[in-house]
Amino acid sequence: MDMVNYSLVFGLPNVDAVVARLLRNPVDFEHALQPFYGERIAAKFRDLLTEHLVIAADLVKAAKAGDNKTAAEAERKWYANADAIAVFLGDINPCWSQELWRRMMYRHLELVKAEAVNMLTEQYEASIAAYDENEIHTLGMADVMAEGIIKQFNIC
Repeated sequence: MDMVNYSLVFGLPNVDAVVARLLRNPVDFEHALQPFYGERIAAKFRDLLTEHLVIAADLVKAAKAGDNKTAAEAERKWYANADAIAVFLGDINPCWSQELWRRMMYRHLELVKAEAVNMLTEQYEASIAAYDENEIHTLGMADVMAEGIIKQFNIC
């Protein structure tokens, strides 16, 4: 998401290519989840994650344009999507807590927004700090996901 933020905020000519690359991530998740949860569930997660990324890009575009109404609506949709992701993950794996996923998703959204807003307001050190914190946070989210799959399917 950070490359998309840079491209959108600074109006770089690579924005379409960067967005296309980012939108491969949900498909990668779909392929990783299929062996455990099947095609239907994996496709649903792909769709939720794609929506998450598209809404994030819409939010950055609206913020850059100074369109506060559209930005607020995008942010509302973004949090609703985070709730849907948390519920979905909690439903498919008894080792995953909906509330934990909700808290992790909300923190992730806060950090992505902070990175973009700080970039837009030329507070680059703060943007970098938000990126660094989010990198650690998302690695923790990946650990929770992996641990839940390992526990649910007795992989070890």
